[in-house]
Amino acid sequence: MSIEIKAPTFPESVADGTVATWYKQPGEACARDEHIVDIETDKVVLEVVAPADGVLKEILKAEGDIVLSDEVLAIFESGAAASAAPAPAEKAAAPAAASSSKETVQIKAPTFPESVADGTVATWYKQPGEACTRDDHIVDIETDKVVLEVVAPADGVIGEILKNEGDTVLSDEVLANFLVGASGSEAASAPAASTSASDAEEDGVAGPAARKALSEAGLTVAQVKGTGKGGRITKEDVDAAVKAKSTAPATPAKAASAPAAKAATAPTSTALGAEGRIEKRVPMTRLRATIAKRLVEAQQTAALLTTYNEVNMGPIMELRKKYKDEFMKAHNGTKLGFMSFFVKAATEALKRFPAVNASIDGNDMVYHGYQDIGVAVSTDRGLMVPVLRNTEAMGLADIESAIMDFALRGRDGKLGMDDMQGGTFTITNGGTFGSLLSTPIINPPQTGILGMHKIQERPMAVNGQVVIQPMMYLALSYDHRMIDGKEAVQFLVTIKDLLEDPARLLLEI
Repeated sequence: MSIEIKAPTFPESVADGTVATWYKQPGEACARDEHIVDIETDKVVLEVVAPADGVLKEILKAEGDIVLSDEVLAIFESGAAASAAPAPAEKAAAPAAASSSKETVQIKAPTFPESVADGTVATWYKQPGEACTRDDHIVDIETDKVVLEVVAPADGVIGEILKNEGDTVLSDEVLANFLVGASGSEAASAPAASTSASDAEEDGVAGPAARKALSEAGLTVAQVKGTGKGGRITKEDVDAAVKAKSTAPATPAKAASAPAAKAATAPTSTALGAEGRIEKRVPMTRLRATIAKRLVEAQQTAALLTTYNEVNMGPIMELRKKYKDEFMKAHNGTKLGFMSFFVKAATEALKRFPAVNASIDGNDMVYHGYQDIGVAVSTDRGLMVPVLRNTEAMGLADIESAIMDFALRGRDGKLGMDDMQGGTFTITNGGTFGSLLSTPIINPPQTGILGMHKIQERPMAVNGQVVIQPMMYLALSYDHRMIDGKEAVQFLVTIKDLLEDPARLLLEI
């Protein structure tokens, strides 16, 4: 049966697309959901897959052609077998294919968006010869914004790794070869695995980063105890072995063999001085480097100023204590925290003071008619700021649920680029780590950021009496090029008033 393969339905903001790459040609067989063509728009690259098992019959739109939403790209014959005659090289390979059904496919880096030039291979979770099941997590690609996961395309085995940890890769660049349907023993016996006994031993128990560290430290796998999964040696195990080696007293036998040892390159951990103090030198991750660059850029380009105030958290704490159990029951286990109150208060204050919700684009001031608030989340890879979209339309439960989802995905390294793009204002909470007062730095091109801090009981004067109250310092850093001091102070006072009298949030007064 003939089927029309169409371009995706583009969103309203995308007028058309361009046929970027055909991965199948007329006469080639395709499996269901196999990637056959890329459509590039001005925002993203969209993949089009095969609708069923069959053959690509005719291509109607060549690479470089402009296509509209839902326009027909090709004709596909479902259930058909490939009719194209095999090339001489394919004929020569036919006997080998007859004896084995194993297929080698390329594992490629993800297609990066236009704002991301390249990525770095962060961690290989599978090594050559290791069996994988379909959708197994096999490698992380770190960009300057997020860490992208690459999964196994099918059941099979990693054949050969072409890009090691630390290598820079471009969009869709080949990372490794994958043997579909092979088992670990079959891959181990393949000609590509014809390495020396020592190399094979290292490949089996140590990843690329660990092998590199072993080489730099002049150690063998027999000298290092692996603590990773299945006894695998990690880079940290090598560092620990180097540290132990540097602090252990040298025996005469070791001293005698020292001149014969090869001079190794500088290890990641090096003993310094007679006291055996250790320094560890590691390269800065792309994410950390990008965070550093943006923070320095913000301080160099914006006219930063910070205003402070304090808020009595007693009313919010009483409200939370009174209704937290009912709130959790009513909203399927979602806990009522403090952050949702701050997001709602900030949203209301942003409506009243549009300059704080604006951004600077060159010589233009851009006023946003919506409130997209970024919430800073601390992860092992660094600070990330996923964005809550249209907070003016969100309830407390929606906000708490979204923030919890961000925290969990940030911890697991699963936050996507879409989660962190945009935003008109940011809230950061250093109080969770015990910070009493700080000066946050804005997230360009935004013009304001609210800093929350630790809740601490302090003596306060109330109606002529000294009363102990739970107080929090608030800090608003803002770009003085866009926001005047009067607006900034009034904005922060508005947040203070809304939090100290939560009924104002409901009444919007």
